[in-house]
Amino acid sequence: MKIVILDSYPLNSGDLSWAPLEAFGDVTIHERTAPDEVKSRIADADVVFTNKVKLRAEHFEAAPNLKFIAECATGFDNIEVGAARERGIVVSNVPSYSANFTAQTAIALLLELTHNVGKNAAAVRAGEWVSSPDFAFWRAPLFDLEGKTLVVVGLGNIGGKVAKIATAMGMNVVAAQLPGRDYGSDSHHLPLEKCLPMADVVSLHCPLKPETRELVNADFLAKMKPSAFLINTGRGALLSESDVAKALENGQIAGFGADVLSVEPPSADNPLLSAPNTFITAHLGWASPEARARCLNTAIENLRAFVDGKPQNVVS
Repeated sequence: MKIVILDSYPLNSGDLSWAPLEAFGDVTIHERTAPDEVKSRIADADVVFTNKVKLRAEHFEAAPNLKFIAECATGFDNIEVGAARERGIVVSNVPSYSANFTAQTAIALLLELTHNVGKNAAAVRAGEWVSSPDFAFWRAPLFDLEGKTLVVVGLGNIGGKVAKIATAMGMNVVAAQLPGRDYGSDSHHLPLEKCLPMADVVSLHCPLKPETRELVNADFLAKMKPSAFLINTGRGALLSESDVAKALENGQIAGFGADVLSVEPPSADNPLLSAPNTFITAHLGWASPEARARCLNTAIENLRAFVDGKPQNVVS
C-alpha cells in the first residue's frame, strides 16, 4: 500500500510521529504541497492524508489507485466528497479532537477583548508602571462578564463547552436557532432576531453550509448592541469580512476576536487585519500538542478501520 501525506507540517512539525503508518505500507511525507503538485504526488497513491490541501474530481481522475482519504481535520470542505463517492473513494475525518482547545481559544479571545491583557502588559514592560504616580492603571477599557449575555450560534460540542465556561464565569447563555433547521417545540433555542439585541457577546460555532455562509452580514450586525463583542472560532466564511470591518469602524459593535478567516493565509488587503479593536490569531484553536496528537492518532485509526473493512468517521 502506497500512502502519501500531502501537508504534514501543520499537524506534525516534528513533535509527533508518523511511524505507526509504516505498518500499513510505504509512506511518503511532504511537508507542504502546492496546487500544481497534487496530481503528480498522488498519482500512484492508495491512501492520501491531507489537512488543508484541496482534492477535487480532477485529482481523483489522475489517481486510479486511490481508495481512501484521511482528512486530518474535522472540516472537510477541502475535499470534493461527492466526486470521491462517485469513484468509490472513502473519506474519513477526525471529529471532536480539538473541541476543548477551540473552546479555550474562543474564551481567550473574549478575555483579550474584555481585559486587553496584551496592551496593558506592554505598558508595564515599557516602564509605565514604574513611572506611574498611581498603584494601578489600565490603557484600555475593562469589562466584567458576570451577568452579561452570551449568544452561542451553534450549540454543538464546541459551542456547548464555550457555554459551560461562560456559565462558570456568571454569564447568561442563550442558544440561537440556525437557519435551515426545524426546531419544532424546542424552547432552548431562540430565533436569531430575538437573541441578537440582547447579546453582549455573540460566539460563532456553527458549521459552514450554504445557509450559514456569511450569516453575519450587515443585517445581522445591525441587530447587535454597539457595546457587544463578536467572536468567531468556527469558519471564516460564516461572516462577511467587509461588513464586520465596517461595523467595527463605525462603532456598530465594540470589538471582534477571530481565529479563522475566509482565506488562510489571508491576503494583505483583508479589511479585518486593520479593523479597530480586533484580535486575530492564525487558526491556532486546533493546534495544542494534545489536540494534534488526538487528530493524528484518530486519522491513523481511521485508516486501520478502513483496512479492516469497517470504515469509521466516513463523510463521503
